[in-house]
Amino acid sequence: MHLVKPITADLKKTFGLAATLFISTFLWAQENSPYSRYGMGDVVPNQNMLNRGMGGIAAGYSDFQSINFVNPASLGNLRSTTFDLGGSVDIRNLKSNVSPQKFRSVNTLISYLQVGFPIASEKMQKKGNYWGVSFGLRPVTRINYKIQKDQRLTNIDSLSTLYEGNGGVSQANFSTGLKIKNFSFGASTGYSFGTKDYSTKLNFINDTVIYYKSNSATQTRLSGAFLDLGVQYEKKFTKQDKNDPKKEKISILKIGAYANLQRTIRGTMDNIDETFAYDGNGGIYNIDTVSAKTGVRGSIKLPATYGLGFTYANDNWLFGADVETTGWDNYRFYGQKDLVQNTYTIRAGAQYFPAKFNTPFSKYWSFVKYRAGFYYGKDYIKIDNSNRTAYAFTFGAGLPLTKLQRNNYEYYRDGDVVLNAGMEVGARGNKQSQSLREGILRFSLGISMNARWFMKPKYD
Repeated sequence: MHLVKPITADLKKTFGLAATLFISTFLWAQENSPYSRYGMGDVVPNQNMLNRGMGGIAAGYSDFQSINFVNPASLGNLRSTTFDLGGSVDIRNLKSNVSPQKFRSVNTLISYLQVGFPIASEKMQKKGNYWGVSFGLRPVTRINYKIQKDQRLTNIDSLSTLYEGNGGVSQANFSTGLKIKNFSFGASTGYSFGTKDYSTKLNFINDTVIYYKSNSATQTRLSGAFLDLGVQYEKKFTKQDKNDPKKEKISILKIGAYANLQRTIRGTMDNIDETFAYDGNGGIYNIDTVSAKTGVRGSIKLPATYGLGFTYANDNWLFGADVETTGWDNYRFYGQKDLVQNTYTIRAGAQYFPAKFNTPFSKYWSFVKYRAGFYYGKDYIKIDNSNRTAYAFTFGAGLPLTKLQRNNYEYYRDGDVVLNAGMEVGARGNKQSQSLREGILRFSLGISMNARWFMKPKYD
């Protein structure tokens, strides 16, 4: 009989620890990205670490041992309880196009925490139909910046301006996918929540006159529901193996599409204009309040995203490509537009699995899945009427951490752990713009654990 209690216990412990890490890292993460001042901030990559290694392709991707967050239709392919946890380290290099100044920041963040499992009955499976569900947490956007601007006002004084912002949006989601023969349909819904806080502090510098420092700050709490939809279609192709006429080679083409529907979420805003001073610990205390408003209710309109893509896979290779577009021209924050624009992204990637049917298990590196890809598109932030590109080359690998027993479906059902590692090298901005270019080096790690929860034990 298969013993799954040790794996189940490990999953429970890991899930509790990961939930704590998710909340704590989201609270203290600091990356100082000036681009996050606009719109809803920096958009966090929303793919599994497995997909990130292949340029982020996800519309037409699905398998039975990982969770695809982008297209919920893929959940119809889950065959065992799957726990996915991912984190990344971002190294950002900021360089001005108008001065030799440079700045580097490092940010660590839990990228997602997700659990999925199949719920199809035996009767459904006999008919070739499958059903899976998942739930979890993940950040969607991040706002973190701190920018100081020093200038000389003609015939007045020197002025130091400090711009600060923090916050971001996260999602708690519940998703489901149903596979009927060759078609899969999925939906994901849940709750978006977060904050958008920013402030501007002015400090006039004069040798003879002492001016009070001023602060204008806005704090907004955000919350609301969302709905994402997805669909996939797969087609199998078979042909005889040239080396063994009794065997057939199988390749699979999968085509997928997804839509993150436009939604309006609620906002509660607090505004304050005040004079202040710094205390001995670097904190600030209020001297006088010029104006204050609390509990101002409004709405934030978030745009729709549409994606389309495919994958083509055989025993050793997988290729795929996606195209995605988001209508940021429809974004509104309390009825106001921002410096954002409609955007698109093109993604492409591949995966190579060296192992053959008769490869001995002693050759560990033959059972590692090697990945590479790239993405290219238009950044959704538009400043000084200049379009900025956002692009990166990606690399990754899926390394099995459990004992290799047999490389087939039953091996994965019995429980396995895979470490998905990846690296992304890219940039935002261009030399023609009058602001900053941002280089990004991102290291990612994801753990995918599988166990036979909700399945009846079987005797060999």
